[in-house]
Amino acid sequence: MADHKHDEDCMCGHDHSEEDEGVFVVTDEEGNERELVMVYTFEADDRGYAVLLDRNDPESDGFIFRIEEDGDSTFLVNIEDDAEWERAAAKYNEIIEIEAEK
Repeated sequence: MADHKHDEDCMCGHDHSEEDEGVFVVTDEEGNERELVMVYTFEADDRGYAVLLDRNDPESDGFIFRIEEDGDSTFLVNIEDDAEWERAAAKYNEIIEIEAEK
């Protein structure tokens, strides 16, 4: 997935009305745009992560992105490092298991 700062200044051509707040449009490896909705955030190894689901297919597997900040801006980036990906996925699975036990 490609990085995308999705706000009124991103010039992506999408309408950023109130109803689209929290929707991120990303382009996958095949060049297809997907609308993702943030459903959960968590921390692992002192870094923030977000779990997003496909807005049009909420039953599909989610995507995990790292949350980064640059001044007043917050944006999502792909996790390129396999070791970081494994740590983030393991932490999220741990959270899911704890929630399922409640």
